[in-house]
Formats: sequence, C-alpha cells, structure tokens
Amino acid sequence: MTGTPLTDRLQPLLASADGPAAAVAAVRGTERAVLCRGPVGESTRFETGSLTKTFTALLLAELAARGEVGYGDRADRYLPFRLPGPPLTLLHLATHTSGLPRLPPGLLGRAVRSGWLSNPYAGFREDDLLASLRRTRLRNRPGSRVLYSNFGGGLLGHVLARAAGGTGSDYPALLAERVTGPLGLTDTDCDPNRPQATGHWHGRPRPALLMPGLTAAGAVRSSARDLLRVLAALLDPDTAPDAVLRTALTEVQRPRLSVPRTGSRLCLIWNLRPRPGGALLHHSGGTRGFTAFAGFLPGSGTGLVALTNTAPTPLAPFVQSAYGALRALDERPFGTVWTARV
Repeated sequence: MTGTPLTDRLQPLLASADGPAAAVAAVRGTERAVLCRGPVGESTRFETGSLTKTFTALLLAELAARGEVGYGDRADRYLPFRLPGPPLTLLHLATHTSGLPRLPPGLLGRAVRSGWLSNPYAGFREDDLLASLRRTRLRNRPGSRVLYSNFGGGLLGHVLARAAGGTGSDYPALLAERVTGPLGLTDTDCDPNRPQATGHWHGRPRPALLMPGLTAAGAVRSSARDLLRVLAALLDPDTAPDAVLRTALTEVQRPRLSVPRTGSRLCLIWNLRPRPGGALLHHSGGTRGFTAFAGFLPGSGTGLVALTNTAPTPLAPFVQSAYGALRALDERPFGTVWTARV
C-alpha cells in the first residue's frame, strides 16, 4: 500500500512516534491504510488509556437505545446506596459534568504505597471505587461545569454493568456482548493477560496496566485494525449489524453541551471541534507505557488512529501530530475526491 496518497500522508506521523513501535491507520472515503513500525502489526494490541471512555460511551448509548437506561437516570439508581445532594445522572458522567474529582479520593495514597512506579491502579478495586464514592464531596453541582474525571468514567462503566443486571466487574463482558463482539473487534478487550505490545516509560519497559476498579476509564486494549473498524462504523452507522447499534453509533456523536470560551462541544465522551467543512470528533489516551489517539470527520468520511508504545510526554507531541495529520487528511485539495455522508 506504500505510495498511495493516503499512505504518503501517514508516513510522517508514523516517523514522529517516540516509542520503539507504532501503528497508524486512516480511512478516507473508500480508501483505507494501516502502517506499522517496529515489532508490531495491524492486529497488535496497544493499551488505549482514556480512549477506553469512548467505548464506555458507546455502551451507554447501546443500553439507552434498548431502553435499559435513560441518559437522565440518576447514577445511584443502579448503586447499592443513595448519593447525597443534587441528582448525578448518567449524562453527567458521560460529559465530564458530574462534579467528581479527576481521581477517586484515596487512590493516589494507595498507589504511592503499593505501586506508583510500577502499576499505580492495580491496588484499587471495585469495592474501593464504591467506598471512595461514599466519601466524595462533589467539586461542583452536577451539570454546571466541565471537569475531566477518570473517576466519573470508571463509575459510568460500573453503573452500566449493574444496570444490565450484573455487578460492576461485569463491564468487560458486557462490552464484549454489546459492542466489540457485534462490531467484529477481535483484538479489543480489557484483558491484561492477552498478548500485547510492551509499553515503555522513560525508555524502560513497563508491565501490562491493571485497573480493576476503574476498568471503564482506561483498561481497554485495541489494535490499529480494530480502531479503524470503529471509526468506519462511526462514519457510517448504517453498516452496523443491528438497529440498536446503529442508533448508538449515531447518538455518541450528538453534541450535548458547549465548552465555555473554547468553541468546542462535548458529545458522549467524544470532543467535538467545529470546522468549516463539518465537525471533527477526537479523543486521546495515555498509560504508563502507551499513547493513543482517534479522530474522525463525518462530513468527509475521514478518520485516523495513532498508537505508540511509549507513555505521553509533556504537551503530548504525538497526539498533537496525530490531530494535525487528521486535519490534513480532511483537506480536499490533496489526493482524490470523495463524497460526504449526509
């Protein structure tokens, strides 16, 4: 595939990755490409970090399309205890407007004592998540302010698993049943024991990430091949195998609120930036050993995935390069003409 307009545009991004290995993939109209560098292939699994939350958002939309939950449902409707104060809803959790802090109280102290330099989330489990929630004071009234929260993302997945009739720890199985299985994502799950690329932090190999208490916030592993399939489904929801998933793929792209002073909007987890030719939706993620980016433009049928097996560095230059590459792919003067989906 080397030498096509699409692969030529991806080569600089691939070369910009800091890690020993990287994979980038793109779709533009009917053209697709996957490029890899180092000891990885298109099906190699990378930790995706907070890109996990986009899968959690799709799971929320799937349950909502089935009528199993409502976006306005109180989160504690599916918890074993009532939360004090104003209602905190599933939509608040999916738009980072819950008022919850970035991390659960007590997590950092536990990580410093047990594994800050090795696996900081490993000792924080499902029971710890609920215990932290009981003693958490909201930073803001739900719905009043955007405050990015891994705590909220993890809680959302926990609540969805309970809403579907399981326990909080059933999130991985529910994701497989409702999302990754139907979409044919054979490389994508939360299992740290399946083969994956070796992550690096400051040049040193890292163990596989463990997040038993915040699985839905950052534990998904995926490949360039699978993530490209997800973007293709988001760009054309009609290709999904059933009506429920088609609705969910559409719903996660619908703007829910405007971010003050930025011009940006928030969908269900996905960030949306308006552009002259249409919306650009994007999200990124990072762990102690990996960096991930995914973004797409529904108006032009363009999407891009970028993965590398090294932790993000300050200012996230690889993520910024990926965002810039996506914008460049959307510029109509280069390459062939394509037809927008309407």
